[in-house]
Amino acid sequence: MLINSGGYFHTLEQVKKQIRDAQYRAVLGANREQIILYWNIGKVIIENTKYGAKFVENLARDIKSEFPNAKGYSARNLKYMRKFAELFPEIEIVQAPLALLTWYHLQLLMDKTTDRAVYLWYADKALESGWSRNTLMHQINIKLYERQVLADKTVNFQKILPAQQSELAKETLKNPYVFDFIEQHEGIVEREIEDELVANIAKTIMELGTGFAFCGNQYHFEVSGKDYYIDLLFYNTKLRCYVVIELKNTEFKPEYAGKLNFYLSAVDDLLRYGSDNPSIGILLCKERDKLTAEYALRDINKPIGVSEYRLSDFVPQELADTLPSAEDIERRIKSKYSIEDDEEAPPASQS
Repeated sequence: MLINSGGYFHTLEQVKKQIRDAQYRAVLGANREQIILYWNIGKVIIENTKYGAKFVENLARDIKSEFPNAKGYSARNLKYMRKFAELFPEIEIVQAPLALLTWYHLQLLMDKTTDRAVYLWYADKALESGWSRNTLMHQINIKLYERQVLADKTVNFQKILPAQQSELAKETLKNPYVFDFIEQHEGIVEREIEDELVANIAKTIMELGTGFAFCGNQYHFEVSGKDYYIDLLFYNTKLRCYVVIELKNTEFKPEYAGKLNFYLSAVDDLLRYGSDNPSIGILLCKERDKLTAEYALRDINKPIGVSEYRLSDFVPQELADTLPSAEDIERRIKSKYSIEDDEEAPPASQS
């Protein structure tokens, strides 16, 4: 048998995958043990508050004396451990899923969220999407939870889709979508925005959410000898359906829903396989009047959602309040290059 045959390379790939999987499990196991250790230390600190206000500082000093080469036991980090144990007194939650995230992710969530349910929601999303710490921070700063969970959404999913798919599809939608990597300028047209979305497709998909696979823009199909073009076509592996996105650089108009309904009929007929769920349409508009959109969708027979979108220079006050100031950015840059203790800021590989 030749060493360069296809069978050999298939075997090689199998071995390489086994090695990578084992390495990943080893890292994951070490991380899990660290998180559980930190939770246990936090629990001990909570149970021994009788030793006074300086207890944590004294504990940090004595740990350093006993384990001079050990990192991660400064007074600041011990206080995080205490806060972590206070927030999650149940070891079951800590063991899964929180132990699958790094301590730097968990610290960030303690700093940026005040509600336990919101903390767990972001933790689940970070795990589901494989977010780095910086990506997690970005999603919190642009208020993903508020835009995806608490948003006032205009959809007709519940009338058209089966209950399970309807709920999942509705959870996927956001209002507004924030494409902060596209610079707003006077006279910008839809095609420019679309081109930027495609040129930055990884960022676009990150904003759309988990499971989106890009199929094409200005996706061509023909009906009765006439050409039609879909702005953006995706397939969502979680929803198991095509997602047609139409982009409008104006306020929502009722006729937009009729056109998107036509596109969805064509996609269902020309592209959809037997195992696929009904295709879903999303109208992204510069502005949206909720009542007008509800009337427009009331008698539409295809599942459609209507949302607004924002570009980089449009930052609502509720979002602006969460963005870092120039002083915050300068302080972060300085701290990156002058770290006094290992837990004051994560290493570059964790960011």
